[in-house]
Amino acid sequence: MKTYISLHSLFFLAFFTSASLYAQQSIEIKYSGFLTFDEEDYPGAKILTRDDSEQVHIFHAGTDMWCDKAYYYGKDNFIEAYGNVKMIQGDTINMTSKYVEYNGTNQLAFASGNVELTNPDSKITTDTLYFDREKQQAFYRSYGTVAIDTSGTITSKIGRYYMQEKKYRFVEDVVLTNPEAKIESNYFDFYDEPKHAYLFGPSTITTEESVTYCEKGFYDTEAKTGYAMKNAKIDYDGKEIVGDSLYFDQNKNFSSATNNIKITDTLNNSIVKGHYAEVFKAKDSIFITKRAYAITVQEKDSIYIHGDTLMVTGKPEKRITRIFRNVKLYKSDMSGKADSIHVNHESGLTQLININTPGSSAAFSTARKPILWNLGNQMTGDTIHLQSDTVKDKMDSLIVFNHAFLISKDTLGDGFNQINGKKLVGLFNDKNELYHVDIIKNAQSIYYFRNENNELVGIDKSKSGLINILIQDNAIEEVRKINQIDGNIYPESKFPKNERILKGFDWREDERPNSVEDLFKDDPPLELPVIKGLDDYIPEEDFFDEDLTNRINLGKKNRALSSRGRINKQRNLLRSKHNFKDHWNSKGVQVIKTSVLAPNKKNEVSEIKGKASGNNYLYHHIDSTEGEFKFSIWLKGKGTIQLVIQEHGGDFTRYKTMNVSLKDKWEKYSISSVKADDGNKVRVMICEVQNTDTVYLWNSSLTMID
Repeated sequence: MKTYISLHSLFFLAFFTSASLYAQQSIEIKYSGFLTFDEEDYPGAKILTRDDSEQVHIFHAGTDMWCDKAYYYGKDNFIEAYGNVKMIQGDTINMTSKYVEYNGTNQLAFASGNVELTNPDSKITTDTLYFDREKQQAFYRSYGTVAIDTSGTITSKIGRYYMQEKKYRFVEDVVLTNPEAKIESNYFDFYDEPKHAYLFGPSTITTEESVTYCEKGFYDTEAKTGYAMKNAKIDYDGKEIVGDSLYFDQNKNFSSATNNIKITDTLNNSIVKGHYAEVFKAKDSIFITKRAYAITVQEKDSIYIHGDTLMVTGKPEKRITRIFRNVKLYKSDMSGKADSIHVNHESGLTQLININTPGSSAAFSTARKPILWNLGNQMTGDTIHLQSDTVKDKMDSLIVFNHAFLISKDTLGDGFNQINGKKLVGLFNDKNELYHVDIIKNAQSIYYFRNENNELVGIDKSKSGLINILIQDNAIEEVRKINQIDGNIYPESKFPKNERILKGFDWREDERPNSVEDLFKDDPPLELPVIKGLDDYIPEEDFFDEDLTNRINLGKKNRALSSRGRINKQRNLLRSKHNFKDHWNSKGVQVIKTSVLAPNKKNEVSEIKGKASGNNYLYHHIDSTEGEFKFSIWLKGKGTIQLVIQEHGGDFTRYKTMNVSLKDKWEKYSISSVKADDGNKVRVMICEVQNTDTVYLWNSSLTMID
């Protein structure tokens, strides 16, 4: 039996509850245009409706709420608000939606339908939202969008806002977008005050200049700076930077890296490694130290260069590489040492340079002379130039300036073939083997002659203006002396021991790097800094924690919300048993009030008709995401329809479908199904309603099965 009372104004309908640990004020009705009662459909509820002058106005504990229609359950201190709902808390929180459930005892609100929650600095938009006024937290789990003033827009499947801390926590499918960057992650914390973002799990930061990946990171959305850790890497302009900790500054196009660094340049086929690096993107330059070395692929081989400090500068077509202090290089057929090495990638010129320190002794200076080993040959001089053929990608020639000295060990004896002079010019064959050498000006030589049987014929010692040497199979094949000044060939027994080496002779085979590992054997022990960085991700307590659950259980009285959407299993989860017009959503279906009596012979029922041919339907969704559900409804009429339990969202999976051939007498139909928690809600449908069908319905219910 429905009772109707017409009011032009209703200012106060409230009372105070007292039997609760969380003793709260009762919900207060400030204004309602009309008040009605419907004990059949809404037992115990006062039905409040707006009039033409203003909306229904509700107040509770410092929060105002307005709506077009509300169902107020005074005993439970609980209210359901429909239509253009607006909820305002002080001057900080403003929430709008189509529907709100609010419990005055536990101060928990549930909003659905185009929900927007705004504060002075941000706005949350989602389909459903929980708002715990006691803890001052908002929570969604069915995807939402948060717009944060200058920081950008964040979308995620799950979001939580801590209003007092001004902190957001986002989980799963998180994307932050602003004009400068796009951040993607699965675990993302954002602090509204300093505009700081913390990333956990596989995450990427994409800008116009670079893409940064990490599994733990930090980003200052205002300063445009941050750092990445755990499997961190930065990709930009064909380069990839990998390191234990990477720092970046978008304003300066600058990055730095610490510990276990690897910089790969795919355009130039090179790799640089070390344990501290700085990268200036605008200048296309790299500075790297702490066991720094560079790897360049050449002729199906790699050149390794190691030094204390390494610098790479310039665009690819004008690139320069510099390595400083105690430099060593290694290639399968060549190795070397120098104080510093300078490489011009455009011209293919590599310079090995000796920088004498003031006051160095002659012996020390000699030991520091640049040196090259090619197969069995050792070459030293004040400066050594290696020229590559950049077209054929191979070694072309070498030049040794001042105090050029070439030494190779006699193939069978203990002696050394030696040639020195002012300058040395050498040529490489297609196998990168030295095959032709010229010693120019003041040339001297000691050479061990052997016959075809490798028997020692004599030892030649001479001086010339120029010496030309032909080398084959790693051995001197022929020596030509031009403008010879003097010279003799001695039998081994007649050759004075004190004349068997030329001035400046320095056999340094023990210094020769024979592997990549040898490049580092003289380095001091490496001590890397301990990087503390960010703490590991710690999942926070569930929004529906023990405290909230206790508050819900204390105040729900068959009406309040409960943990994870699992509401009291004994009650009907649908908003109304009989009101299919206001509480169900329709597509192509018209709901008509009729005079046909229900099975109880007392109530009048509704009829639905399809507006056109095709799949016309009604549906009703609830907030629960998991459980075993039972949908029941009384039907009669003519035609064939379907009853469905379905996923509300995602791919709208049908969990259970029943085909119903309607009869001309009332019959109750029930279907049940289990749904796992995939984050999407549950809905029930009455579908396949045609325009030729006649469908009467009554007393619908959706309950959870124990």
